[in-house]
Amino acid sequence: MGVTKTEIFTSEQNRLATMLKAMAHPARIAILEQIIKSNACICGDLAEELGLAQPTISQHLKELKSAGLIQGTIDGVKVCYCIEPKAWELLHKDLNAFFKAHQGPADCC
Repeated sequence: MGVTKTEIFTSEQNRLATMLKAMAHPARIAILEQIIKSNACICGDLAEELGLAQPTISQHLKELKSAGLIQGTIDGVKVCYCIEPKAWELLHKDLNAFFKAHQGPADCC
């Protein structure tokens, strides 16, 4: 497998790619949707809601947290997760700018 050359890209490009890579799995999208839908921190309800094994959920939560999209707090023996608001707002802003950047004709090809 080749080595990625992240140093040739801007920090913004690398950050956006990291966040999108973390989101690029249907289970992670479902997890984010559940967290958003609950409008609160989620503490262990996801396995039952999504029908996935707890170790699978934990691995996906780890990836989302590593990308900075969610944050977790320890509550006794549980870890509660919620959206990381600053990262979420930055992702929203970056994606809006990315999509708005296209000004070309709709029928060019």
